[in-house]
Amino acid sequence: MAGIFKAYDIRGIYGKTLTDETARKIGQAFVVFLGCRKVVVGRDMRPHSEALFRALTEGLTSQGASVVDLGLCSTPMSYFANGLLNADGSIMITASHNPGEWNGFKLCRERAIPISGDTGIQDIERLVAEGAGGRGAAQPGGVERFEVAPAYAEHVRKLGAPLRPVRIVADFANAMGIVEAQALDGMLEMDRLFDTLDGSFPNHEANPLKVETLKALQEKVRQGGYDFGVAFDGDADRAGFVDEQGAVVPMDMITALIARSVLRSGPGVIFYDLRSSWAVKEVILESGGTPMMSRVGHAFIKQQMRERDAVFAGELSGHYYFRDNYYTESSAMAVLHVARIVAESGQPLSELVRPIRRYWASGEINSEVADPPAVLRRLRARYSDGRVTELDGVTVEYNDWWFNVRLSNTEPLVRLNLEARSRSLMEARRDEVLQCIRQEPG
Repeated sequence: MAGIFKAYDIRGIYGKTLTDETARKIGQAFVVFLGCRKVVVGRDMRPHSEALFRALTEGLTSQGASVVDLGLCSTPMSYFANGLLNADGSIMITASHNPGEWNGFKLCRERAIPISGDTGIQDIERLVAEGAGGRGAAQPGGVERFEVAPAYAEHVRKLGAPLRPVRIVADFANAMGIVEAQALDGMLEMDRLFDTLDGSFPNHEANPLKVETLKALQEKVRQGGYDFGVAFDGDADRAGFVDEQGAVVPMDMITALIARSVLRSGPGVIFYDLRSSWAVKEVILESGGTPMMSRVGHAFIKQQMRERDAVFAGELSGHYYFRDNYYTESSAMAVLHVARIVAESGQPLSELVRPIRRYWASGEINSEVADPPAVLRRLRARYSDGRVTELDGVTVEYNDWWFNVRLSNTEPLVRLNLEARSRSLMEARRDEVLQCIRQEPG
């Protein structure tokens, strides 16, 4: 079990670091930790997800909790079911974009509030190690099935159809976007790539953050006649977009577009993660909203959304969060918003994005270093004349450029994101900051 309890979820290699017996113990510990009576459980298409479901359910019910079996579903659908059914908690069996031999669990309290390392995963790890559960409850819980797809589709479609037919390509990477996108049937004209569920990911990794995974989608869109393309990750809680020409649209630009659309209904708070372009904040302000910056990570952003009753949030990694989906992700809602924006504007997606691509970004650059905290100290000292904040790592802003450097949760890496008002300035500052990051200690 060593190493499977992560910052945001539980994840390991099935049959090695994550076994059926471990799943049973996690089920027991989950009930002991939450004191829950009703737990929603969904699963992805990996061949071992069914075995993990049976073992996890055995652990949950042995402690007297009843299980609502969602069957195959996306992670956004599991969040929705948690809130809709007034459950005490939910567990989604998935390893997201990880390779097929991996699997894991995404855990939530009631109302789809995530359980992270700091808010329960470490406690559950301890309970598992201690063998919490003992003999179990005098009366085991039962299992009932709930077909979440129709209710989720109705929920998503409340946004309304686009004003004109919108034709898209969706790349499902043989994963749970196939199920997530059922909510869009009848709303959009959709051509599908890799739309057979297959947990071995035979065509490409289900990770739209990696540009190389988008090649088939780009090629299909470039054949012409499409408004845009979308690629889903393994459990469909993230989505990446390409425009009508097949060019990748940065995910923070999608955040800005959806924020502008959402704010047409009235003012509200919009969160964006601190790696996002200055343009995101500017668009939110221009649209009458209140922009607020968040740490990276879904647990942080969802907590802040709840505290401020935010209507929407977006992360540079392709997570799009909606108050109307219990402050959680809905890739289907994100796709429908983009479709409505394109239809209502009368402009192609590339033209909608062009005015808000106001700056030059480095993209996220990882550096392996011997002493990550020392790197942050060095950057604070080197760039102390800028506006320094430490919401997540170190962010330094100047009038014409800014950067953020964060530590990896799991590796001796630091991650740089940098943006400037011109390409030449971005490249010069990028190289300068990287040199400071990578200099040998001495």
